[in-house]
Amino acid sequence: MLIAGWLACSLPLFAIAWGVEIPADAANAATATPAATATPAATETPAATTDADWMKNLRRSADALQWSDDGIRHDWRLQYRPGADAGRILDPRDEVVQEGSRQECLESFATLEQAGTIPGVSGPTVIVLHGLGEGRRSMRPLVEHLRKNTDATVLSFGYASTSTGIDDHGRALAAVIKGIPAADSISFVGHSMGNLVVRRWMGLANDDELVRVRRMVMLGPPNQGSELARMVAKISLLAALSNGAARELVLDWNRISKDLAVPPCPFGIVAGGKGDDRGYSSFLAGDDDAVVRVEETKLQGARDFLLLPVHHAAMMKNPGVQQATTSFLKTGQFPLPAAK
Repeated sequence: MLIAGWLACSLPLFAIAWGVEIPADAANAATATPAATATPAATETPAATTDADWMKNLRRSADALQWSDDGIRHDWRLQYRPGADAGRILDPRDEVVQEGSRQECLESFATLEQAGTIPGVSGPTVIVLHGLGEGRRSMRPLVEHLRKNTDATVLSFGYASTSTGIDDHGRALAAVIKGIPAADSISFVGHSMGNLVVRRWMGLANDDELVRVRRMVMLGPPNQGSELARMVAKISLLAALSNGAARELVLDWNRISKDLAVPPCPFGIVAGGKGDDRGYSSFLAGDDDAVVRVEETKLQGARDFLLLPVHHAAMMKNPGVQQATTSFLKTGQFPLPAAK
């Protein structure tokens, strides 16, 4: 039990250091009893199938950490590998249809678009961004909800979160936005560090680019930095192992925070927590979602703020979060809480 307890407390720290977001129930699983974690035999999945699926998802996750989007048209995407002259084009099934230099893929992407193979993007558009150590797949439940419940074109922006810093991710987002000039209004939905990427782009953008921005929904944003990251900074081994945007959160928050703009559009914040002074984590002060403290999510100028009982890594799957996000994108406000 001593080892299990250590694992439960250490998983989030290792997650920050390596830039991987631990699922909401991972720490609880470390301390669960066999009876609590046992699966009835009748519902067990064959080990081979489970292992194959797990390995496939692991490969996809590792791949997502190596590529950033350079252009997005619906579910077609042009990508580049940070730090290398490598590009590729993915079709809506995420299958690679071309690989080569970044310039070669850029030219081929333009040719496919001109030929009508890749449809253009126009009208109201929503760009969804994942968090640190995650990929676009993590945001799929929310993306699908928004596509069913709004009239906007919903784009899912992927970026190599642990390979380079927030400034590079902001510039990658700038390239994506520049490539959709017919999108007459653009809203953002960010999870966790994805919000910092948007705020960095806003700091880089000029007034002509910002005029298209309509609204923004922030889910679990570390707008005031991260106490969890500060804990990592005090552990020399973990601090040394962190890299990319994870390293910036751990060691360089005072520097990068100066370049994060306050959104010039109406924005709302959804924080996860229990609504008490304890939260989901036993080692974070005050209320929290197991990764980000409620106080860390706040940012002056927010149009609306909503606290929901949800873990950080489960936000995109939570019906309450999905409904709140849809409501703010449509009306600029979160729904009123149901009367008790």
